[in-house]
Amino acid sequence: MSTTKSAGSTSLGRDSQSQRLGVKIYQGQTAHTGDIIIRQRGTKFLPGRNVKLGKDHTIFAAKEGVVSFRTARKTRFDGKQRIAKTVDIVPAKK
Repeated sequence: MSTTKSAGSTSLGRDSQSQRLGVKIYQGQTAHTGDIIIRQRGTKFLPGRNVKLGKDHTIFAAKEGVVSFRTARKTRFDGKQRIAKTVDIVPAKK
């Protein structure tokens, strides 16, 4: 008796699907309402003006406009400073 099946079976070939994280719309590009700007794990980027944060930390556009990134100093609850990357949407001028 053999210990493995003779043919048509393999113990390899299992792999998880990629999560497809990262920046989807870059600075200077236009975003429509509801467009995903960044998919992330945790808050590496914080939401700014005209941008909202989803429950899985996805940043998406709340209004239509041009995407911009900036860095700002944020004070934590214990008083320490943190440099935070923030995403904003500047509304397009009509």
